[in-house]
Amino acid sequence: MAGLAVGISALLITLFILNGFERVISEKIADFDGHIRVRHYLNKSIPSKIEGMGPIISAYNDKLVQSKFIQGSALLRKGKSAEGVIVEGIEPDGTAFLSKILVRGTVDLKGHNIIIGERLANQLNIDIGDNTVLFDIATLGGSKKRLNQFTVTGIFHSGMSEYDQSLVYTNLSQADGLFNLEGNVSGHILRLVDNELSDKLSQLLEEELAYPYMVMTWKEKNRALFKWMDVQRWPILFIFSLIALVGMVNIISALAMIVIDKTRQIGILKSIGMTQGKLKQVFLAKGFIIGVAGSGGGVVLALFLSWLQNNFKIITVPEDVYFMDFIPMDIHFGHVGIVATISAGCAVLASVWPTMRAGKIQPAKALSYE
Repeated sequence: MAGLAVGISALLITLFILNGFERVISEKIADFDGHIRVRHYLNKSIPSKIEGMGPIISAYNDKLVQSKFIQGSALLRKGKSAEGVIVEGIEPDGTAFLSKILVRGTVDLKGHNIIIGERLANQLNIDIGDNTVLFDIATLGGSKKRLNQFTVTGIFHSGMSEYDQSLVYTNLSQADGLFNLEGNVSGHILRLVDNELSDKLSQLLEEELAYPYMVMTWKEKNRALFKWMDVQRWPILFIFSLIALVGMVNIISALAMIVIDKTRQIGILKSIGMTQGKLKQVFLAKGFIIGVAGSGGGVVLALFLSWLQNNFKIITVPEDVYFMDFIPMDIHFGHVGIVATISAGCAVLASVWPTMRAGKIQPAKALSYE
C-alpha cells in the first residue's frame, strides 16, 4: 500500500506542478500581450477602426475587452544614463492588468506619465516622481529628433525579466505624439474572459479581415515556449509513472509471497469444499483493497503536500529563470479521479496472476508434508 501510495502521490504532484507552471506562464503572458492582437503584417500603423471587425466584437461584447495600442522602440534617459526600451501606449480600458503587478506608485497614465518595470528602474536608478526623457529611436540619426519628457508614476514587477527590463507604458495620445502616427495605432488588443475562446475568435477575425491585417493569439506569439511545455509534459509524466509501476510490481510480488506462505491454508480450504472461484475472489478482494487504499493514500498525500506548497511556498525557484518565485501546484480533481481509478484498476489486474496460481494448488500436494 505504501509503495503504491508513494507512486501515485509522485505522479499527481508532477501533474499539479505542470498545470500550475503552465497556468502562471499563460496568465502573465496574456496580461501583457492580451489573448488576441490584430496588427499590420509589416508592423506598420493601421486605422483606429477596422472595417468588418466591429460586428464580430459586438457578438462577444460581454466576453472580452477591446483596446487600442501604440508600440514603438525608444530610448529612455535619466541624466547621463540611457537604455533602449519598448514604449506601449494603451487606453484606460487596457490598464487593469497593471494594477495587479504594480509594486510602487499608482496606475496613473494621464498627461506625461509613464509606468516602468522594476528591473529598468533599478538599472537606471529611477524612483516614483522622477523625470525622464523618451526619444523615438527612428529619429535619433536625423536632424529633427522626436522626444518628450515624462514623469514616472508607477513601477511594476511581473517576474518576467524581459518585460520588467524593457517595457514602458504611457497613454495612447502621448505615444501617438512620440511616434507621430497621426491618429493611427499599432493594433488592437482583445482580452477575453475565457481564454478558451481565443482560437475560435481568432479564426473568425482571420476569415473576416484580409491583408494587410494579421491576427495573432498569445499562444501563437509565444509558440516556442508553449510547444516546449507540451513536449516536456509527456516524458516527465512517463518517468514518474514508472514509480507507480513499481508499486504495481510490489503488489504482484506481495500477493505471490502470500500464496506461497498460505499454501497449507489454501489446501485445507479446498479440501473442505471451497471452490476455485471463491478462492480467487479472496485474492482479488485483497488486490482491490491494496489498490484502493494505496491510491487513496497517494491522493491524500499529494493534496496535503500541494496545500503546504501553495500556502507556505516551501519550494522556491529563481524568478528571473522561471518567471515565478515559487513552484505553484494547480489541483485538478478530474486528473485526481482518473489517476486514482486507473491505479486501483491496475492493482486489481496485478492480483490476477497470483490469484490464478492460488487456484491451481492441489489440496493433496499442499497437505502432503503436514
